[in-house]
Amino acid sequence: MTSAAPIEKKAIRFRARSFVAFALAPEAPLGEWIDGLDRWIENSPGFFAGRPVVLDLAALKPATDDVVALVAALAARGIRVYAIEGIEVGAAGNDLPPLLTGAREATLDGLLARAAPPSAEAEPAAGQKPVQAKSGRTLTVDTPVRSGSSIVHMDGDVIVLGDVSWGSEIVASGSIHVYGTLRGRALAGADGNDQARIFCRRNEAELVAVNGWYRTAEDMEPGHRGAAVQAFLDGGALVVAPLK
Repeated sequence: MTSAAPIEKKAIRFRARSFVAFALAPEAPLGEWIDGLDRWIENSPGFFAGRPVVLDLAALKPATDDVVALVAALAARGIRVYAIEGIEVGAAGNDLPPLLTGAREATLDGLLARAAPPSAEAEPAAGQKPVQAKSGRTLTVDTPVRSGSSIVHMDGDVIVLGDVSWGSEIVASGSIHVYGTLRGRALAGADGNDQARIFCRRNEAELVAVNGWYRTAEDMEPGHRGAAVQAFLDGGALVVAPLK
């Protein structure tokens, strides 16, 4: 009689990971919202490439067929919806992304507040993938931000001691301070902080945004180009003003 060797059973290992996703919250009339999104994409091509996006439908409350059409319209614009929230369980069709429950805003008082230590520095490189820094309240970049670089810091302010090149971007939950020339894109208050601001010594920005409200180079006053400016929200509008 022969005996078989015992089969080793390996336990399945699960790991929990947290990701920062961008939430798109369409509003009625949907056609105007799509037009605004198209203007954003035109001024920031590739912004959504490789970024997880959650579709928040709490304000829109569309029918299932409209959700299918909206997800398809976003996909045609290179935006991949990873999950949907804000609608009733069972309201989504089988061909739609999964429903998301229990999501929380990525605020400093939320999941990201557990990050430590108190400071961090990063040196971006040309063509690098987006860098998400969570290790401090303020991220200081002491080298120029090169074209193609992306810095994402969802735990406070970002300070850039040099220039920010065309085709680069900085995303921060807090304010953004550029002590050189800002030529790329700067998005402050990305976690819903409407008190965040953008400061730069010389404004040649492609786009500036605070808490989702944005201005492009074409929207800015001619006198603000090449000048020291700050950008902030005032009464629901993004203001670009001289920095005195």
